Amino acid sequence: MMTLDELKRQIPDYAKDLRLNLSSVLAETGAPGLSQQQIWGVALTSAITSRHPALAATIGELAGDALPAADAEGARAAAAIMGMNNIYYRFLHLAGNPDYAQMPARLRMNVIGNPGIDKVAFELYSLAASAVTGCEGCVKSHERALRKAGMTTEGVQSAARIAAVIHGVAIVLEQEQVALRSAA
Repeated sequence: MMTLDELKRQIPDYAKDLRLNLSSVLAETGAPGLSQQQIWGVALTSAITSRHPALAATIGELAGDALPAADAEGARAAAAIMGMNNIYYRFLHLAGNPDYAQMPARLRMNVIGNPGIDKVAFELYSLAASAVTGCEGCVKSHERALRKAGMTTEGVQSAARIAAVIHGVAIVLEQEQVALRSAA
């Protein structure tokens, strides 16, 4: 199993800020408003949504007991459903044609109503996925749902910060893999 320090050593000096931020956002002191379980669920969702399987596996291992199996499954479910919804709802926003917004989506989204985990946690994971993919409508929708459920603005911001850092790390690790393949 890889440690957080080993993961950070894979981040080159040009991305030192990400290395420093990674330590911060994965700790409760660096992610105010979130529990350890929420931190790791957001991190896992963000790694999956960033399409970096090795990073997702490492985050899953690092989470350990802080992220119960049901929540890890919920993180995967949030990444999956948001992978679909973020594209569809971003299309609605970008097309700018109000006719599309009046039409039924005709896409199954049952997991949103019955995620199998705490609804607030699922909303948090969905927010992280939506932030990574850049769907304005979904970000707004999940942020409103979280605030209505009592999540603090600090907690919401912490989730966005985790998503941003994990996505940045995924980009750097992928770039480093490409550079290694090119050098070989």
